[in-house]
Amino acid sequence: MARTTMKPIFSMLQLLLTVGLSHNLLASSLGGDHEQFVYTGFTGSKLILDGAATITTAGLVKLTNETFRIKGHAFHPVPARFRESSSGAVQSFSVSFVFGILSSFGDVRGHGFAFFIAPSTDLSTAFPIQFLGLVNDTNNGSVSNHLFAVELDTILNTEFGDIDNNHVGIDVNSLNSVRSFTAGFYDDSKSGTFTNLSLIGSGPMQIWVDYDGNSTQINVTLAPLGVAKPVRPLLSTTYDLSGVLTEQAYLGFSSSTGLTTGHHYVLGWSFAMNGAAPTIDPTKLPKLPHLGPKPRSELLEIVLPIASALFVLVIGILAVLMVRRHFRYKEVREDWEVEYGPHRFSYKDLFHATKGFKDKRLIGVGGFGRVYRGVLPTSKSEVAVKRVSYDSKQGVKEFIAEVVSIGRLQHRNVVKLLGYCRRKGELLLSDEIQVTVIQT
Repeated sequence: MARTTMKPIFSMLQLLLTVGLSHNLLASSLGGDHEQFVYTGFTGSKLILDGAATITTAGLVKLTNETFRIKGHAFHPVPARFRESSSGAVQSFSVSFVFGILSSFGDVRGHGFAFFIAPSTDLSTAFPIQFLGLVNDTNNGSVSNHLFAVELDTILNTEFGDIDNNHVGIDVNSLNSVRSFTAGFYDDSKSGTFTNLSLIGSGPMQIWVDYDGNSTQINVTLAPLGVAKPVRPLLSTTYDLSGVLTEQAYLGFSSSTGLTTGHHYVLGWSFAMNGAAPTIDPTKLPKLPHLGPKPRSELLEIVLPIASALFVLVIGILAVLMVRRHFRYKEVREDWEVEYGPHRFSYKDLFHATKGFKDKRLIGVGGFGRVYRGVLPTSKSEVAVKRVSYDSKQGVKEFIAEVVSIGRLQHRNVVKLLGYCRRKGELLLSDEIQVTVIQT
């Protein structure tokens, strides 16, 4: 009875263990001719991290941050056996990973990062900045490094013979690349035409690194995520890694910052010895974060220019109306009028008092102009406004004479002159029952 009970429990534990090992990240068979692993995101993984490297809540490996002059490393926790004995040749291997490089400041570039194979997880003596956290200024190029790397470099460093600030390079014991090429891919959908890729800000990209132990050929292939592995690699070289890699070595990623910073992410990773690296399912990968301002919606992209154009149009119309309004009521003033200032009406008030000098307000026509009935808007006094023409010399003389007489004439049989107004092309006099305007 006890044996019957224990058997299903044991089977269930085996199933849980199997699921746990294959869950999300790690499907590894250590030892033998088919050692391999695959990560589709890194949540719950056992990666060895040091420096600035972290695993985000979304499951990405984040190697660097906004801090200056730092380095970060992430290692697969178990070393791979690259040859069966210290005297044997390095076996064929294949690596693939998905990465993204982001900048908070557009095209402002920080230092890049690298995939590498090294004999130890201790890179404490390596420098950040242009050394990418792999070597330092004294051991760069030393055969004792036993280092193989593929750099994704976004800074042009002349001391390493870099070809540009956006290249992929194959490195052996040194950051002076054995072979390098501008980042891009040969697009099979366009008959193999070469297409440039910006390592910074172009979204997730996938890279394949293949080493053939028989021919000692190294191929590095790059493409945007979701594009099948191109037939033609980005760069290729022949180099026997048997004199470079130790019998067992660690696979990992390294990155650094200098006086400028960047964000270097790994989304997925796979490896196989003596076979093709397992396929990374892009649909299961975590998403790159968004840095900088939030992207505007397509609707906003359409509405905003239209709204801006309408705003400018409205402002323009208002400006035109204000100018027209200004000139509509613009008056003429001269120094001699100072002593008569208190008796001067604004043209605007007389215009509104007579309803714009409408014909129905007309009460008489004289030899020198027309007379209109009106009501002043402020005092509500009923007045007569005489509109005198500038073309009439006699009318102008009469206008001046009446202005000069303002406040002096006091007779019961003479209409009291209240004030006057001058405007370009018009002269106006305002009486208790008469106001005069001179008009061109």
